[in-house]
Amino acid sequence: MSTKLTKQLDTDFEVEAALAFHDKDAKATIATLLGDIKHLRMQLALAEAAMSRGMTRGWIPKFEREL
Repeated sequence: MSTKLTKQLDTDFEVEAALAFHDKDAKATIATLLGDIKHLRMQLALAEAAMSRGMTRGWIPKFEREL
């Protein structure tokens, strides 16, 4: 099985699992995911503020993912 197909199957499974958690309610699923994103961005901002440049050897967190 190709890596691309495996990743797609994993993503499909994760999407179905998220929807199943909310009884197939897409709006509730999206609202939960957006809340998770907001929380994780705040955690990233706090970590960025607390870490020194030397600790991360120049690495800077990015708030947007690279496609």
